[in-house]
Amino acid sequence: MESYSSFDNAKSLVKVNSFIRSVYNWMALGLALTAFTSYYVASSPALLQLIFGNQLIFFGLIIGELGMVFYLSARVQQMSATTATGLFVAYSVLNGATLASIFLVYSGSSIASTFVVCALTFAVCSVYGMVTKRDLTSMGGFMMMGLIGIIIASLLNMFFKSSAMSMIISYVGVLVFVGLTAYDTQKLKEMAVTQPADISGTMVRKGAIMGALTLYLDFINLFLMLLRIFGNSRD
Repeated sequence: MESYSSFDNAKSLVKVNSFIRSVYNWMALGLALTAFTSYYVASSPALLQLIFGNQLIFFGLIIGELGMVFYLSARVQQMSATTATGLFVAYSVLNGATLASIFLVYSGSSIASTFVVCALTFAVCSVYGMVTKRDLTSMGGFMMMGLIGIIIASLLNMFFKSSAMSMIISYVGVLVFVGLTAYDTQKLKEMAVTQPADISGTMVRKGAIMGALTLYLDFINLFLMLLRIFGNSRD
């Protein structure tokens, strides 16, 4: 009996590791596509003019991104794994196009150094979420309330245009996305552990895509908050 139990535990660990690895691989692919697209658009005066010189196109891309996230989150169970993957890839590319604006505002060196700081911070928080025995559910709920507060404050600041308010939002945002990274990682670990033994490969793939999207959003938002704090403007 003991050998069977050890075998089951080992099998379960392999399943969990495989799922988590798949999530991070897809997240890394999404970030790579976003970074490449952003740099490519920033290097093309024609594309910059097309996207940022026309408000209709710019806001159309923003609305398209939001639509993809909401549609993928709401309908992932009904769509095929290929469709879910395609939407995630398309979202990563569109987000890269709109994020090209950071190259117009911040120096390349500060973008690179902030990315490194963000990656290290994200890694520490994600590892904490993976290994901690503490239930982060209550913290996750608190962070979601903080996220809603950030969204409302950001919308209001579009009218007030207060630099002090913008900086406060950025500092609070860093705390919120640090907490959400740990919380979301713990949720993904629990999802992997509780997956039925007979779950189909398609369902596993869709779960990995949704997990990758969640962590991708945490990473991008943490990066943008840190960039507002530490980024140096272009000369």
